[in-house]
Amino acid sequence: MIAAWVGALSFSIWVYLLAGRGRFWQVSRAVTDLKLPLTSPPRVAVVVPARNEADVVGRAVRSLLEQDYAGRLQIFVVDDHSSDETASVARHAAADEGQRLTVISAMPLPTGWTGKMWALSQGVQHTAEFAPDYFLFTDADIIHAPDSVTCLVARAQAGNLDLVSMMALLHCSSLAERALIPAFVFFFFMLYPPEWVRNPKRKTAGAAGGDILVRAEALARIGGITSIRNELIDDCALAREIKRNGGVWLGLTLNTCSIRGYASFSSVGRMISRTAFYQLRHSGWLLIATVLGLAITYLVPPVMVFFGGWAAVWGAAAWLLMSIAFWPTLRFYSRSLTSAPLLPLIALFYTGATIHSAIQYWLGQGGEWKGRVQDVKSHLAG
Repeated sequence: MIAAWVGALSFSIWVYLLAGRGRFWQVSRAVTDLKLPLTSPPRVAVVVPARNEADVVGRAVRSLLEQDYAGRLQIFVVDDHSSDETASVARHAAADEGQRLTVISAMPLPTGWTGKMWALSQGVQHTAEFAPDYFLFTDADIIHAPDSVTCLVARAQAGNLDLVSMMALLHCSSLAERALIPAFVFFFFMLYPPEWVRNPKRKTAGAAGGDILVRAEALARIGGITSIRNELIDDCALAREIKRNGGVWLGLTLNTCSIRGYASFSSVGRMISRTAFYQLRHSGWLLIATVLGLAITYLVPPVMVFFGGWAAVWGAAAWLLMSIAFWPTLRFYSRSLTSAPLLPLIALFYTGATIHSAIQYWLGQGGEWKGRVQDVKSHLAG
């Protein structure tokens, strides 16, 4: 009887997720690569924080220089204390158009700032003379389609939006990526359903950090990057602050992509672990609740199938709904739909990465990124 009730609870959760959470799983509704009319081309300053990105930053810079944008577009790459040739690779990529690129060496990281936020802040400061109308915050591993900036600006103008963010198509070639990356997008949109993010009546606010266009006036209104200086999940923090008094839009794109690869399961696990416990506000109780919630939502359904009776019926029904919800994301990433029933195993991996994130934080190694530990018990970067 207990097993049947647990199975019914899991089934009820999936009914809610499919029917009551902003249709987050229907990813095709969030895909928008349509060109909208561009009323007037405002000035756009592109700020690219880069730390040890010599292997990717050149291609990212070239994609920005090759934009078909009709307005003024200036690129600012902030070299965040790289130990490789990041700065020289960026300059070389713009050798024939050097006047459109400024490479900045970040000042020493002050207490209370995360590395990326300090680099973005340095970039924003150096745009003062250019006087941009919008900032495009993008990562050094993002390759932009030629019409990327035009589409972002047109979307912002059409909706009078203060922030527009497009989740880039993530790298999905290695075995680990094919197994785990579609689920990353699935879980992200479950947390931040695009329909809810766009709805001004809802508080939900999210953004994808690799591709964020923000109105300069709106950024100034929240106090600039300083207002989110110690955030690790900086994209969603920025969207949250902007949405308090402005419009926010979140979508997906097929034409702009990330070239950052994750060759192994451990590298994907570290990517998840870097911010998972921070997302839980470093709360042990929230960690326990999250692990329990993940178990009931993802692990119970396949287990209940082996109990027989009503427990098996509820478990099989919940497992079917789970697979149906996962299908559109798998299709978006050109993955076989036969892997949809494996979502419980994938969720188990993500659960392990979340627990690992807590352990790393308690050991003083939280939020490690390229040799810099950023999530320590004082909640300050160092």
